Amino acid sequence: MQKVIIAGFGFMGGMHAQVYTRLRHARVVAIVGVRPARAAVRARQLGLDVPSYADLDEALARHAADVVDICLPTPLHAPYFRRALAAGLNIFCEKPFTADAREALALAEAAERSGVKVQIGHCVRFWPEYQAFTAFCKKRTAGRLLSLSLQRRAGRPARSARGWANDARQSGGAALDLHIHDTDFVQHLLGRPRAVTSIGTRDAGGWSHLFTTYHYDGIAVTAEGGWDYPKKWGFQMAFQAVFERGAVEYDSTARPTLVATLGGGAKRPLPFRQPRIGPSRRGLGNISSLGGYYNQLSAFIDCLEHDRHPTLATARQAADSVRTTLAEIKSAATGRPVRL
Repeated sequence: MQKVIIAGFGFMGGMHAQVYTRLRHARVVAIVGVRPARAAVRARQLGLDVPSYADLDEALARHAADVVDICLPTPLHAPYFRRALAAGLNIFCEKPFTADAREALALAEAAERSGVKVQIGHCVRFWPEYQAFTAFCKKRTAGRLLSLSLQRRAGRPARSARGWANDARQSGGAALDLHIHDTDFVQHLLGRPRAVTSIGTRDAGGWSHLFTTYHYDGIAVTAEGGWDYPKKWGFQMAFQAVFERGAVEYDSTARPTLVATLGGGAKRPLPFRQPRIGPSRRGLGNISSLGGYYNQLSAFIDCLEHDRHPTLATARQAADSVRTTLAEIKSAATGRPVRL
């Protein structure tokens, strides 16, 4: 049984809490929040009756734990990561790992030296439809992948502690907080590109919408991500992939979400495995399914239970995704391609 302290109990902390209540081999023993009393009330609404603290050190002093799950704003990831590392605890840290690629790599190397197990919250690698698409590509069912285009679009963040998400100095804007999901998935699927070329729109909150071409040999890859839509616009993640003998499309707002058109056949749903976990509590999450969050935390806890280091969404992989996303931001700012 893995005893977990959740550090940060906003939107993502609430999502993780819901998953932990459904995992047999994990138990939340404490939560850390800016407003402990409010966090405790919210935790009870999600099925957790555990103590809440304003400080991680106090929680660690009062509770034996195996894991610190960091769901705090991005600027707090590194200091909390170091505190968990100093305590010898395994770490799950939300993405982006940090806003600085060198710092992220240094933390990854420190974790490797210490022997603690680390996974970063790049949940798209674990999202059921993206998992099915990855498997489809590996099987080469429709031949070689020729082109891939990904989209991630959202209304402007309306709720974040003290408005940190709309402060570019803290969140890195939509580029580093939202679009990085697709950058990470592209690298998961295809490896690091030779270079990136990006354009985008910029406002007081930073790069609010980014359009990127990833330079690979023999395949065209683009991704766009932005949260400059009206607050109540909603959320959509999608991709379109063209192969030598077919195409696969995903749209989180469509039903069915994942479809394939193969050879001369008609468009049909592409099967994928959705964990039986049910929807997120109303009002939490930008989509209803907990499936991707369940898959990633289940995989992490399973590694801990069997004394294995995660091989998917590792700290080094996450540091590399930060590096590439920052290169995209540099390309958009300079108007020139950036080599990696």
